Amino acid sequence: MTTALPLNRISAADAAAAIAAGKLTSEALVAACLDQIARREKDVQAWAHIDPEAALKEARSRDGEKPKTRLHGIPVGIKDVIDTHDMPTEYGSPIYKGNRPSCDAACVAQVREAGGVILGKAVSTEFATRHANKTRNPRNLEHTPGGSSSGSAAAVADCMVPIAFGTQTSSSVIRPAAYCGVIGYKPTFNLLNRAGLKFLSDSLDTLGLLTRTVPDCALLVETLSGMPATSFDAVKGLKPRIGLCRTPYWQKADKPSQANLERAAERLAKAGATVRDVELPADFDASADTQITVSAYEFYRALTYERTRFPDLISENLMGRILAGGRVTRNEYEAAQTLSLRLRGTIADVMREHDVLLAPSAPGEAPHGLASTGDPVFGLMWTLLQLPCLTLPCGTGPGRLPLGIQFVAAHGADAALFVHSEWARRALE
Repeated sequence: MTTALPLNRISAADAAAAIAAGKLTSEALVAACLDQIARREKDVQAWAHIDPEAALKEARSRDGEKPKTRLHGIPVGIKDVIDTHDMPTEYGSPIYKGNRPSCDAACVAQVREAGGVILGKAVSTEFATRHANKTRNPRNLEHTPGGSSSGSAAAVADCMVPIAFGTQTSSSVIRPAAYCGVIGYKPTFNLLNRAGLKFLSDSLDTLGLLTRTVPDCALLVETLSGMPATSFDAVKGLKPRIGLCRTPYWQKADKPSQANLERAAERLAKAGATVRDVELPADFDASADTQITVSAYEFYRALTYERTRFPDLISENLMGRILAGGRVTRNEYEAAQTLSLRLRGTIADVMREHDVLLAPSAPGEAPHGLASTGDPVFGLMWTLLQLPCLTLPCGTGPGRLPLGIQFVAAHGADAALFVHSEWARRALE
């Protein structure tokens, strides 16, 4: 294949087209990704498990088959809270050191069935919560990559793999994507089957994707969910209706991030979008606390085995959050769920007036140091509302690290989210 880019840097969609046309082999693509891992892994530390020979063997097997889907031959990273039968799955916790599940998670099995190649297991924070793991931000190794999908975001940002699964309960796809300067996509809740994911919050846990292009998000989610293929031809001539939603948590964003979002809104308006300010009703002021109530109540119960059998192997940070969940009463939990339902109804009315909302992705650029994964505040509300979200890299902060802007679409409007996000990406180039 003739390309201006090294193979590890090309998009999954472009690689898939080349494989289907017989111009590229899966083995060559996987080998290029493994070469990048060999060069950079000691610094970035994005992977919990890599077996190069196993990945190459799977790629050679794909090259011996007729392409099954658009995902055929494409390497995919798997966050280490998602089960794989042939690789350790340790959930970011010493409790599960060396753990070998008996079967693949549904999404992993689907990737294999579609002809994809499982490249390896990407580092997760402890049980996909906020206690940091070993991964570093490839843009600056002294800064956090965010979490909990830290390894997935770092691996994609460093061109070790074109696509990786993440998960989001708070802001665990959107925030690390923004910090690492890649695209993070949280689908509509339950669009991707969650069987085989280590559940913490059954009401909120969502499989998501980290990629370097919007069409790559579409490629994987459409293959696995059965969604019709998105036509990006619709991007041409589009005049989006964009709601600028600063959210009730606007003051938690630093001044450079606030200015970056407002500057992006101005540029999108000049490019042809109708951009209007959206102020959410007062009920939304409690959305972050409501998300915390729901997730805490469910964490406490989901981690009963671990907290009762292995309390000494749980970080102080996580144990504090688990025990706080034990103090949430059933009445408080049910009230939080009732408010969640009401907010979902209200946001559906808001979305009828807009194609997408534009909101902050994170409070700022990736914080210095590795002890924290950053503040998830700008993901809490949207995860609670179960809406599809996508963050685009846009601008840099004072430390020259990436900033992101987040687009949010109506429930089930993932295809519209792709098209409008790609329109915005082109407009902001």
